[in-house]
Amino acid sequence: MKSLCLTLLVALMTLSTAAFAQTDAPKTDGPKSDAQKSFDTMKTLAGIWTAKLTVDPPLPDMNDKDMPGQVSMRVTSRGNALVHEMYAVGVPDDPTRYDHPLTMLYLDGNHLNLIHYCDAGNRPHMIARPSPDGKTVEFDFVDISGGTQRGHMHHAVFTVIDANHHTEDWTYMMPGDKPMHAHFDLQRKN
Repeated sequence: MKSLCLTLLVALMTLSTAAFAQTDAPKTDGPKSDAQKSFDTMKTLAGIWTAKLTVDPPLPDMNDKDMPGQVSMRVTSRGNALVHEMYAVGVPDDPTRYDHPLTMLYLDGNHLNLIHYCDAGNRPHMIARPSPDGKTVEFDFVDISGGTQRGHMHHAVFTVIDANHHTEDWTYMMPGDKPMHAHFDLQRKN
């Protein structure tokens, strides 16, 4: 009886893997959509990046010019998602005390979506605009889950300079709809 169950389990896993492989295979019919082109550009950024941060307006208790940070970007889910995580160098990975915001990028139909899991306790959703130059991917705010009393991320722009250099510009709406801009100048670490 055990061997029959094991055989059935292996057969089901094999069938499900074959089904995923068939449905997840990239479509080669016709030209790529603007969203797919933008997502392909974003996936080239997979790796670890050293970040120099500039904040406008400056924050009194943050020396942003000297603060080293890192960004980790990883393609996952059979190429269907990109995980983006920001963190400060030398700060322990303790999510109860420190901010390590996580952002997920994924395609949904003809839209490249971004959901930012913020330490403010909310999840803003943004959609990319088509990139006129193929090197810039700009995301506009669509909606949000969670409260906005502590503010929320509202806009993001990724610009690829070359294979080892890119910039990120993030706009955070403070309470009272006052924008704060963060500019990251990133160099590939690996």
